[in-house]
Amino acid sequence: MAPPLLAMQDIHLTLGGGGPLLNGAEISVGAGERICLVGRNGSGKSTLLKIAAGLQPAFEGKRFMQPGATIRYLAQEPDFAAFNTVLEYVEAGLGPGDDPYRAHALLEQVALTGDEHPSRLSGGESRRAMLVRALAPAPDLLLLDEPTNHLDLPAIEWLEAELASMRSGIVLISHDRRMLESVSKSIVWLDRGVTKRVDRGFAQYEAWRDEVLEEEERDLHKLGRKIAREEDWMRYGVTARRKRNVRRVAELASLRAQKREHRGPVGSVQLTASESDGSGKLVSVAEGISKSYNGRTVVRDFSTRIVRGDRVGIIGPNGAGKSTLLKMLTGVVAPDTGEVKLGTNIAEVTLDQARASLDPNATLSQTLTGGAGDQVLVGGVKRHVIGYMKDFLFRPEQARTSVSVLSGGERGRLMLAVALARPSNLMVLDEPTNDLDLETLDLLQEMLGEYQGTVLLVSHDRDFLDRVVTSTIAFEGDGRWVEYAGGYSDMLAQRGVPDAPRAEGRRSGAPVNKPAASPPAKAAARKMSFKDRHALETLPAEMEALQKEMARHQAVLDDASVFTRDPKRFDQALAGLAKAQSALQNAEQRWLELEMMREALGA
Repeated sequence: MAPPLLAMQDIHLTLGGGGPLLNGAEISVGAGERICLVGRNGSGKSTLLKIAAGLQPAFEGKRFMQPGATIRYLAQEPDFAAFNTVLEYVEAGLGPGDDPYRAHALLEQVALTGDEHPSRLSGGESRRAMLVRALAPAPDLLLLDEPTNHLDLPAIEWLEAELASMRSGIVLISHDRRMLESVSKSIVWLDRGVTKRVDRGFAQYEAWRDEVLEEEERDLHKLGRKIAREEDWMRYGVTARRKRNVRRVAELASLRAQKREHRGPVGSVQLTASESDGSGKLVSVAEGISKSYNGRTVVRDFSTRIVRGDRVGIIGPNGAGKSTLLKMLTGVVAPDTGEVKLGTNIAEVTLDQARASLDPNATLSQTLTGGAGDQVLVGGVKRHVIGYMKDFLFRPEQARTSVSVLSGGERGRLMLAVALARPSNLMVLDEPTNDLDLETLDLLQEMLGEYQGTVLLVSHDRDFLDRVVTSTIAFEGDGRWVEYAGGYSDMLAQRGVPDAPRAEGRRSGAPVNKPAASPPAKAAARKMSFKDRHALETLPAEMEALQKEMARHQAVLDDASVFTRDPKRFDQALAGLAKAQSALQNAEQRWLELEMMREALGA
């Protein structure tokens, strides 16, 4: 059996005055292995990857790197300080025997010339330059920490294709489920300082994790039962056999210490949106809106109707105009032509991508309370700031921690805490998934599913879009935006062609990987109206609610004594049942018509 490229054993590390961050962690990577490293925010994933790359020492443990093997590490933040151009930065990562042509070719694929000055790069351009530097040498081992951050969908798909074509061993940290499912063949779970490994794809992660936690809970229960038996013996079964008694007393002390030192799993974030009174039925109506900047049209003749309860996703390459479109739909930016009408009684809350609304010099407590006292106003109800912090997995001692020293995941949770405390009926979310761990993403998805208001979402997370949105507004090039029913996968199916970067996306900085194909004009012209698509999405839930209402009325009528005891209630139940039956019949007929229309159009 060939030795691993990298092996780390019994890694221990403690930061600050808290408990151990890594407490015997292990990881081993062989040639060509594809491993995803998963765990909660703050569990030490990035730290373990830095130790693997040789950039940070551990307190204890062994690290073995196969002699002659090459390794490249992609950090979350770039360091361009010593370079005047992107090409200099990329070429500095090449080894003596590496082909410089590959660096030039990859730069061209990600729409960079190499002549750009690093200080003038956008977040997406910086990330693409970092990826080229890591991938160009085709190393034996790639360590990638959140490689999809700041990347748009064409760039993410380019990266997936590039990784699939390489022979490198890969260790990947990412919150992008679709990326993890595409790349990984094994899972290393870092939990409470210890690693657990299973050779399965990421699609099996959650089921395996739940199995491990259930087994741990059973073992802890058995430990408690064993301690109870030994304590019972201590009270009633002590005999004159001194040696045996001393041994059992020592064993009991050891069992108690084992239970005392047990670290339970990290709790879950408590995500609950503070909802205000409902908005009007129509939230935003755009009619033929267009917008241009410096002679370039970013939105051309776009129309849509957003009604209460819609979850609308907006996708497109970086620089295509997603934020501009979002601002026009919410009335922040006026269109050059066309008109946007906003509904009544709208209470909006915004989560911005750059976390720009967070003051880096403020403490966590000041950010949540607005600098006034120790109370947080959550949905109009006062709560102590420490209790509210715990809902988002912050420790009490972090109350005086400066925002500037929080990790990316912690800043993401803090933004959620600030946003969800404000009463709203319209959520505007710009890349809300950045830096959040998978468990928090699941809870955010569930919260949005239960939210009674309207959601406008800009995201490059394909899985999150599929799980959350009811319609998708996609960039089609040359300032054109088209709305499709359903999430990202539904949008691809309705386009009828494999997703690929558009020509306009290349001009705006998206990587070039495959030739683009535009959806047929005929299909675009024949697509269902927004009202029809929305009805098709919402009618099943409406029919289910009507069936439940009929069951409630029927339960009243089934009571033989209700007519004599409460004639008025009987009449109300009878009228309600008839009304619900009529509404259900109409809803079923409407849904059948729309479903037949969808099938006829091949939507």
